[in-house]
Amino acid sequence: MERADRNFAELLQELRVIQTGVQILFAFLLTLVFQARFPGLDSFQRGTYVTTLMLAVLAAALFTAPAAVHRGLFRKGAKKEIVTVSSRLAGAGMVVLALALTSAVLLVVDVVHGTPEGIAAAAVTLFACACLWGLLPWIMRRRLTEDGDQQAKPDRRS
Repeated sequence: MERADRNFAELLQELRVIQTGVQILFAFLLTLVFQARFPGLDSFQRGTYVTTLMLAVLAAALFTAPAAVHRGLFRKGAKKEIVTVSSRLAGAGMVVLALALTSAVLLVVDVVHGTPEGIAAAAVTLFACACLWGLLPWIMRRRLTEDGDQQAKPDRRS
């Protein structure tokens, strides 16, 4: 139970860091429609805007869901389940946030430089998020597992 409490506290701290970025992105998107240049966007740009807005909303919902799950199951003896579900929600939120950031970059670069450049910048953004948020932790987890396996095996050279 202490481990579940510690894991949940760590998860909530991670979500606090992420949530600030999501809130800033969402606020930025909400203000765009009130800018003088917004009516001049073409249909692709408007579609990208709406997609980005909805992805940001979904990311915010996924990142705040653990608090709602915890509140709904408070004092029900379900801490382990809360941690498991909350971790999955946070993982899904990271995927959606990567897509929201990618879409936001596509929109801004498309407006500033054009669609081909926007697509290229979006691809780089998605690649960077995939590498930093997915590949890097996977590589580190794999190395830790290999190191643990090597330490568990006796040294045959002696």
